[in-house]
Amino acid sequence: MYFFRRTALAEQMAKQLIQPGMLDQGLRSGLFLSGLRRTGKTTFLQQDLIPALEAMGALVIYVDLWADTKADPATLMHAAIRKALEDLQTPTSGALARLKRLKGLDIGAVGLKFGFQLTDLGARGGPTIAQALTELVDLAKTDVVLIVDEVQQALAGDDGSQMLLAIKAARDAINPRPHTPGHFIFIGTGSHRAQVVGMTLQGKHAFAGATSVDYPTLGEDYVDDVLKGIAGEGAKVLPSLPVAVEAFNTLGRRPEEMTRALRQLQQQDPKDADRYLPVIAATLKGAAADVELRKVEDLGVLATAVFNRIASAQGDATGLFAADALGEYAATVGREVTADQVQRIAEELRNANIIMRKGHGVYAVTDPFVQDAWRERKTFPAPAVKVEST
Repeated sequence: MYFFRRTALAEQMAKQLIQPGMLDQGLRSGLFLSGLRRTGKTTFLQQDLIPALEAMGALVIYVDLWADTKADPATLMHAAIRKALEDLQTPTSGALARLKRLKGLDIGAVGLKFGFQLTDLGARGGPTIAQALTELVDLAKTDVVLIVDEVQQALAGDDGSQMLLAIKAARDAINPRPHTPGHFIFIGTGSHRAQVVGMTLQGKHAFAGATSVDYPTLGEDYVDDVLKGIAGEGAKVLPSLPVAVEAFNTLGRRPEEMTRALRQLQQQDPKDADRYLPVIAATLKGAAADVELRKVEDLGVLATAVFNRIASAQGDATGLFAADALGEYAATVGREVTADQVQRIAEELRNANIIMRKGHGVYAVTDPFVQDAWRERKTFPAPAVKVEST
């Protein structure tokens, strides 16, 4: 499978996190990366950043909160931490082998031995996340990095928010110690920039004051590598690099969509490559949003009305169950609408991962790309097609 390696970027980020200079000390408070869906964030984390962190001797724990959108985020995070600790108890663990090689950790032929039962982690009366990770740092004598992919999902419930507070408590318990043998580093990534940035700016959130940056999306070097790659595989219809870069930008810098566009381009005459690729890109851009918007339409007219209120809001959407909102829905569907019905629809939209609840009565569209497409179609609706009678 093709991966565009971003080794230099990953090594730079890893060094800033593990060996921070004076200007990078704030990263120890937490790093949040935000970028649209399907722009390569997870691939970068798994294929580039995690190996770079491990090459510097760090223990990395990774959890994707979109791996199971119906599961409680706190449950997923507890499970990921528990699994990592279980692995370190195994003598044949690859992570232990790296620690022995890179850090000179002397643990003989056995794995790490924790002073608590791993099954108690996350249970009432069991060890806290701070206690577990502090013991891990002290035993492994190295940095521990927790990466939470699609971190904004933690805001969907009280348990997830409490979990983030528990992770912050671990940071505050480990990092300020004068002679700590390692540090705890938290990285959160998300596909909704406003929500991810808000987690570092709003005082009510656990990681208020942490560093928030935009995910560095793929650029011209990636497009050039793809063009050279498909040329080497025998592709005959090749656009110029500037046109291909512009098409990539149109597609929201989504690698999968770019591959699809170039595959469709192969059906055209080679001399028309630069003329057809922009058209293909524009068509695919609309089609990508259609997939998500069709999910809304499939849920019915009331779901469309509720989604419209959320997608049309400037910022977070509130008042979904207020009297004026119920009146708007009723006018759209042509019948009376109750708050209970709207609540059920909101849950269905959440289960479909189309919207998310940020707090009590506060909702937002999960993917800003979809929200933008919805707004664009409302502003510039498709023209009606007149059917001539015969």
